[in-house]
Amino acid sequence: MPSNTASSSSAPAGSADSSASRKNSKRPKYSKFTQQELPACKPILTPGWVILTFLVISVIFIPLGVVSLFASQDVVEIVDRYDNDCIPTPARVNKVAYIQGGADKSCNRTLVVPKKMKQPIYVYYQLENFYQNHRRYVKSRSDSQLRSVKDENQIDACKPEDDVNGLPIVPCGLIAWSLFNDTYTLSKNNLPLNVSKRGIAWKSDREHKFGKNVFPKNFQAGNLTGGGKLDPNKSLSEQEDLIVWMRTAALPTFRKLYGKIESDLEKGDRIHVILENNYNTYSFDGKKKLVLSTTSWLGGKNDFLGIAYLTVGGICFFLALVFTIMYLVKPRRLGDPTYLSWNRVPGGGR
Repeated sequence: MPSNTASSSSAPAGSADSSASRKNSKRPKYSKFTQQELPACKPILTPGWVILTFLVISVIFIPLGVVSLFASQDVVEIVDRYDNDCIPTPARVNKVAYIQGGADKSCNRTLVVPKKMKQPIYVYYQLENFYQNHRRYVKSRSDSQLRSVKDENQIDACKPEDDVNGLPIVPCGLIAWSLFNDTYTLSKNNLPLNVSKRGIAWKSDREHKFGKNVFPKNFQAGNLTGGGKLDPNKSLSEQEDLIVWMRTAALPTFRKLYGKIESDLEKGDRIHVILENNYNTYSFDGKKKLVLSTTSWLGGKNDFLGIAYLTVGGICFFLALVFTIMYLVKPRRLGDPTYLSWNRVPGGGR
């Protein structure tokens, strides 16, 4: 009897221990999600599917590449590099001294329209070897100062172009200080050709990043003048040349919009350009170009996208052709175990 009593008394103790161990266990509660037992699709890449996939990609990409190339070829573009030609021959020995001097920097250029250019025609200036993406240059600005007149003293990030004689510069910073200041005056067949500067900046920049009640103060008033000057009677939101320039470029070669020509140009038209070669790119071996360009539904002239589509489509078509020939010439049964290494006969055979 005592033994039966002991065994019966030990049973509840054992069950209590097991329930306590289950409560203290770190094992997650069982579910199909935690045990990764949910239904899943596990496709098998058969030769037919691989060939079909490559064919579909090539059928899509090759026409896209052709269409993109044709769209790029429809863009008419005139590019004129003038930085060297607009320096008088005697002054080319020391170009920096000339550009920093007080001599007349007017220069005449003539452009011939190669084929009809439909409006709007965009006028760009292109700079090369100008690193707007330099860290110190990019950070030398005050966005709060550009937005609100209340923050015109927020100039801590703008050094060294932060103040003049203790008074804050608006807009401050190296980006604004180095504003591009070459000017272009165009005429067609001896008739003035208007270049509109309205709407050349992003609408979001005009309305949200540059204040309508913020006006230039003490700008380019220091000992060293960097670039262009601003109209102190116009708010920053109206000075679109500045807004365009303040959106810094990611690469050392870039174009920025100067204006728009809102009339068609016919083939053979002669565009006479009177430009003021003021901007100093000679200190860092930079280049300056004037660009007149139309656009297509795909944007400006750029063959890269079309070439990329054609390259990928061509490679996929080539691979589909190679795999098809291999599959027809030397077919292989799917899941053939004889290809496993331990099923192969030593010596290279099977």
